[in-house]
Amino acid sequence: MALDAAERLVAEEGYRGLSARKVASAIGYTVGTLYLVFENLDALVLHVNGRTLDALHKWLNARSKSGSARDQLLGLAEAYIDYTEAQTPRWNMLFEYVAEKGNVLPEWYLAKLARVFGLVEATLKPLADHRSEREIEQAARVLWASVHGICTVKIRQRMDLAGGQSTAQMAQMLVDNFLQGFAGVGEPTGRSHSPRRRQRSS
Repeated sequence: MALDAAERLVAEEGYRGLSARKVASAIGYTVGTLYLVFENLDALVLHVNGRTLDALHKWLNARSKSGSARDQLLGLAEAYIDYTEAQTPRWNMLFEYVAEKGNVLPEWYLAKLARVFGLVEATLKPLADHRSEREIEQAARVLWASVHGICTVKIRQRMDLAGGQSTAQMAQMLVDNFLQGFAGVGEPTGRSHSPRRRQRSS
């Protein structure tokens, strides 16, 4: 009941509008009684965010695409962008809370987060026989952080910073360039693309 009420408050008023008093009032209990279930408001927020991560995982799974790794990654990116627009207050709270409270998160929460990243890792693995599990994990999180940046530009209504591109175009460029580097295709960034001159034999 408390988690449902908290989710409704966040949807209506955003993270800043959430308080223990409002949650307790919404379910007909006192704040003291609420704190018999949750140690404090932080614990309540963490559990709401945990449910958001579960919902996000379900959303992404339901919209996953078959085909090449590129098609799958683009499908995940597009689904994530769609989720941020459909559930903006809940999505905002995921990151506003962490930024405000620091990076100390319980293991159960990190496991839910890893499950979301796991969708990207599973797509990258077939391309990464030359990379370690740790490298794949890091690559998945870097790619996801980059897609997150696209979402932030969209939600903050600063698409002018994208040079007139849509979120779909930005995601496509991001995925294409990422895969080129990750799979070892093409020249690394910063290396000259001009062909080497053959040395004349003496």
